[in-house]
Amino acid sequence: MMLGAEAPLADVLETVTGSPFGMQLVGGSLPFFDAFGWDPDLGIDEALDILGWTAETVSEPDPDAAFARLAESLAGGPVLIGPVEMGHLRHQPGMTGPIGADHFLVALAADAGSVLAHDPQGYPYSRIPRKDFAAAWRAETVAYGKPHTLRTNFVRHTVVTDEAAIGAALPRAIKRLSGEAGAEVPPGSLGNGDAALALAARIDAGCDPDLRGLLIHFAIRVGTRRLADAAVCLRRIGHDAAAEVATRQARLVGSLQYDLVVEDDARAAETLRTLAPTYEELRLAMSLPPST
Repeated sequence: MMLGAEAPLADVLETVTGSPFGMQLVGGSLPFFDAFGWDPDLGIDEALDILGWTAETVSEPDPDAAFARLAESLAGGPVLIGPVEMGHLRHQPGMTGPIGADHFLVALAADAGSVLAHDPQGYPYSRIPRKDFAAAWRAETVAYGKPHTLRTNFVRHTVVTDEAAIGAALPRAIKRLSGEAGAEVPPGSLGNGDAALALAARIDAGCDPDLRGLLIHFAIRVGTRRLADAAVCLRRIGHDAAAEVATRQARLVGSLQYDLVVEDDARAAETLRTLAPTYEELRLAMSLPPST
């Protein structure tokens, strides 16, 4: 949305953020099918760097100063906003307060009463009252990032092909698959195979409604899509063996959806145990030279 006509397709963008390569149980309790120690803030910065772009990132502690900076920045074009707390975005049906879900917006205009934004959840040109926008932008219930963060002045300084960008993302992904978070993680956090086994044990012991809700409404479908995208990208640069592993992971993660919705928790736990060793398989496959 910010890179315009020069942006790669979504599968390349997702892959170069580093998100598809791993699994994590944040703080030992929150499961995400994304790389160990990864969060969207890191992913945006890593993707921009790999793709040959720069952007100015600012976080203002004071809400009034932040809004003034936003209004000033909008004079130069759209501004990337986030993370924000999705639960405060009342233009999305069913949102009435914080739910601990992170999100990003592209602000287009602002006045004293509201912000006009494109919401990638599927709500273009949404008018967000300033009160709701301010509550969302504080991001008090988001587990990462700083309040009132915006990115502006996106500049492309180097033309990087999709294939080169995908290849450049792999060394960092391999490190995360080996258990190197590359960033501070909350105490008790687990990554990759350990995360899958711990989540399986938790589900076997009784999947509470909050855990089930996070998995079936968000984590499974996002994780599956990212893995499918990564498989396409890996095959594109000749990493066929790694692509086969990522495809198998996508199938396993995707299959969790039905089982957890109908509460066949024993089957879901067994799927996670099958998934656990595939993270080391993916690391080893990605460490091999691409086929010619």
